[in-house]
Amino acid sequence: MDSPWIFSAFLAPDGPDAPDDPGHSSELVHEMRHLRARILFDGGRRPAFREHDDQPQDLGAWHFTARRTRDGAHGPPLGYVRLLTPATAARYQSREFLGDRHYAEVLHAHGLTDETVFEHSRLVVEHRARKLGLGLHLNALAIAAAHELGAAAMIGTSGTADGQDRFHARFGFHPVASTRRYVERYTEDVVVLLHRTADRAGEYTALVDDYRLLFRELMADAQAHTEAESAGRVRERSEPAFPATRRPVFNPASSTTTTPHPGLTTIGPADPHRFKPVLFHPTRPDDRAALSSLLNTGAVREVADTIESQLEELIRAREPGRAFDPEEMTAARRDQLEGAAAWDYGAWAWYPWSGRLVHVLPREEFRLVRTDRNRGKIDRPEQRRLLTKRVGVIGLSVGNSAAITLAQEGVAGAFKLADFDTLSVSNLNRLRAGVHQIGVNKAVLAARQMFEIDPYLDIEIFRTGLSEENMREFFLGGHGPVDLLVEECDTPWVKLAAREAARDLGVPVVMDANDRGLLDVERFDHEPHRPPLHGLLGALSAADCRDLTFEEKVRLVVAMVDASRISPALAASIPEIGRTLSSWPQLASGVALGGALVTEAARRILLGGPCPSGRFYVDLEELIAPDRDQTRDQTQDQTQDQAQDLAGVWSLPSAP
Repeated sequence: MDSPWIFSAFLAPDGPDAPDDPGHSSELVHEMRHLRARILFDGGRRPAFREHDDQPQDLGAWHFTARRTRDGAHGPPLGYVRLLTPATAARYQSREFLGDRHYAEVLHAHGLTDETVFEHSRLVVEHRARKLGLGLHLNALAIAAAHELGAAAMIGTSGTADGQDRFHARFGFHPVASTRRYVERYTEDVVVLLHRTADRAGEYTALVDDYRLLFRELMADAQAHTEAESAGRVRERSEPAFPATRRPVFNPASSTTTTPHPGLTTIGPADPHRFKPVLFHPTRPDDRAALSSLLNTGAVREVADTIESQLEELIRAREPGRAFDPEEMTAARRDQLEGAAAWDYGAWAWYPWSGRLVHVLPREEFRLVRTDRNRGKIDRPEQRRLLTKRVGVIGLSVGNSAAITLAQEGVAGAFKLADFDTLSVSNLNRLRAGVHQIGVNKAVLAARQMFEIDPYLDIEIFRTGLSEENMREFFLGGHGPVDLLVEECDTPWVKLAAREAARDLGVPVVMDANDRGLLDVERFDHEPHRPPLHGLLGALSAADCRDLTFEEKVRLVVAMVDASRISPALAASIPEIGRTLSSWPQLASGVALGGALVTEAARRILLGGPCPSGRFYVDLEELIAPDRDQTRDQTQDQTQDQAQDLAGVWSLPSAP
């Protein structure tokens, strides 16, 4: 996982006098209470926390903190979150908030029992770390811990003044009806939230899955320290309060590690939510140890190490005019390695969904080789510019072809993918996928396919599609704002709402309509007042497109693509949708063509080339027709002359 934070965890002792007992864990409880009180006090916003934040809920609970990587293990904690387990269910803060009777009613109404519900609470983050996204990572870690420990659900109270409840909603937490009320101590409305682990973790399911693995490692450390305390070993003051994670030692010649690395033992190819490869750089000691452990887990089903041939390609790409004999190539490879073992060079990409471990060149060298054949059409300075761009793709059915072609061509180095739908059998007529991927979210599927082309890509996904709550996050949040939007969804509200947001932010929009090769371009970056969809819908806005019937949606989508210009085949199909046809007719050939058109337009736009707003048709029915044959007007003599000219060009020189 890729995180800029150092996480620590400990399980606090239970009992009425536990915090006052001498020892490592008790000191940490006091430290965390002080941190929480200072952050919750918030300069006087919550006067009740001026002195302290002592709570009985701390006893017997898991406590998680984070420090900035650059600060090292001795740096100050910048954030904190707590997780209570069923062992202390009688003390849950949410039970205290609701009262025993109401709390029991809530659990009963949701088919839950005390034995399977965990409580998540006290998420606090220093102001300087909030904009860096620490709250997101801490939240994911607490949820991951509950998932790993076997929770059926999580419950907790949340403030609402700063949108905390909406933040938790992105992790799959939902408000419990009739629980919101003002609490003087917090100076804001508080609501009870509930999260079912079977529903995964909303937008951040993949991150939570990653942190389940981290929690195993932290749990092992916590257990080791508990055992040390029980044995009477007192931590010296010079030791860090939050020790670094223990790692096994790796020997590349003969791996002697027998215990699997805790952060990798549950990775498996069957998980439908994983979409990012894990990159290991063997020159880093921690990565080297983790890679060794991975190889010991039995999870790796295939190892692909072609680094020698990749090095050859790199050398030839840098000197295309030079002919290397075998000895020269061996020497050139040796020079490139600069004394390092070939096994250590570059990175190893672990693809958990397929069980493959693949050896690749370092990022810049990998990309130089991968896009070498683009040169002459996209030269290296342009390639470098494109890799700094971020493209958003909404709708990963037709959009799958566009996203993959963009990745193949190197048009953007970062992507945001949004789709709520999963792959079905009927999608296999146009999506590049296999039957083993049925049921996988389409955004996850596309991300996996793109990462298998380039493991160094930056891809964020939105599994729930786009909504009012996450629209701004899609365009501006996460790892950065999008530079261009590819819109390929079927929902009228999303089509218009995304364009309205793109226009407000000056983001150009490209769409392939998958009929008659229609490419739609809207240059909101140049025309901030341009009406969405070229004004075809008049004054209709996204707000007008809610709660449409199926028939109304069909009519609106037809209007968006201009009913007067659609193909005869589509025109004949529209009345049959919902009757004899299950949905819009689409073919793989049209989808592939759309991916090419979108990529061409995106590349031009991102490089500042000619690509105006408008609608453009690349209609293969018209283009591949008898009257478009470019050879039919040539005479037989001209054809023979051309053949003779070509024969002369390609003839080999005669032997001396």
